[in-house]
Amino acid sequence: MTRAFVTGVTGQDGGYLAERLLADGVEVHALAQADDPAPTLPGVELHVGDITDVAQVRRLLIDLGPDEVYNLAAVSSVAQSWDDPDLNAQVNGLAAVALMESALQAQRRRGRPVRFVQASSAEIFGAPGVSPQDESTPVRPINPYGAAKAYAHLMVDVYRTHELPAVSAILYNHESPRRPERFVSRKITSTVAAIAAGRADRLTLGNLDARRDWGWAPDYVDALVRAARAEPAQDYVIATGEGRSVRDFVRIAFEHVGIDDWHDLVSSDPDLVRPADSSDLTGDASRARSSLGWSPTISFRDLVGRMVDADLSRAGQSASTSSVSPYAP
Repeated sequence: MTRAFVTGVTGQDGGYLAERLLADGVEVHALAQADDPAPTLPGVELHVGDITDVAQVRRLLIDLGPDEVYNLAAVSSVAQSWDDPDLNAQVNGLAAVALMESALQAQRRRGRPVRFVQASSAEIFGAPGVSPQDESTPVRPINPYGAAKAYAHLMVDVYRTHELPAVSAILYNHESPRRPERFVSRKITSTVAAIAAGRADRLTLGNLDARRDWGWAPDYVDALVRAARAEPAQDYVIATGEGRSVRDFVRIAFEHVGIDDWHDLVSSDPDLVRPADSSDLTGDASRARSSLGWSPTISFRDLVGRMVDADLSRAGQSASTSSVSPYAP
């Protein structure tokens, strides 16, 4: 039986990945911090620890001798990376590289390949001069999150030269109802659902014109698994290829609940604008499509609709009943 080791299992991607691996018949071990909410993942062997405790994690990885390692652990908020750049550097950069070294040592110990996948980010490209971006786009981050991710991304190639079959999956924005509300996607859908239910009257955001390439999180997890098992090990941009503005996300969310005249319900707060914000991150996933046979399975409109429906359900509403909102046309 294939054995996998997953970090960041309590996050959106980690949960979907664990479910996917279990469905494939993989024995799944996962690292979880002591203060993380205990994930409800039947079949996953949880190991309590801290990704920054290099010695502890290294012993664990060498003892387990996994076939696949997926590093999803991260300080996942770009905004938070400005508040605590030191922690961001430790978790997103240094700990990721230490885990690659641990995987290499485990590989040498067991005498068989340990396939390593680093969950990278489009933020490594910063404010690119070309769009869409692909694997050859220069790495030029403009925030602490992107800089730490860039270090880990570049070290993947270094470890490939040391015979570790390592992959950097450059993930563009990917969403689901499991996103925490601190992310702009869930902030939008949860607030729109609250407005439709009569429990809120305004959505306040930062830069409405920022453009992102938004995909469906389970699709991106599928890409991680395909990338782990593909030969040869190489980096992949994982994206839909369609850039959309935050304003587009807002419009579609409101339309889903029957509110077409939404402009007066939305405001922009300069305090919510990032100190440095990538203006247009749109990915070219041609390599993933051709080499992995991967492609997105749902449209942007369907993605937004699914997230809104989930938040309506939490609010005790449905898309059909929400059209009676006082804000509906």
